[in-house]
Amino acid sequence: MGSSRSLDLRGTPCPVNFIRCKLALESLQAGDQLQVHLDRGEPEAMVIPGLKDAGHRVEVTAEDVAWVALEITCAG
Repeated sequence: MGSSRSLDLRGTPCPVNFIRCKLALESLQAGDQLQVHLDRGEPEAMVIPGLKDAGHRVEVTAEDVAWVALEITCAG
């Protein structure tokens, strides 16, 4: 069983939110999970594809009109 961390990046502008996700993932092992809350709009549109392109698995676990919650499984 991997470990799990969480980041609340609501209110964090691009590209800072993506950089913070990447830094958090660098400290995790393959299979570990990172829970992230992101604002809708540009953060959602930039961070999700960027993390998928880096090989991580990204799932939306909750949604609100203002934010989305993601579960990111680290690719290692």
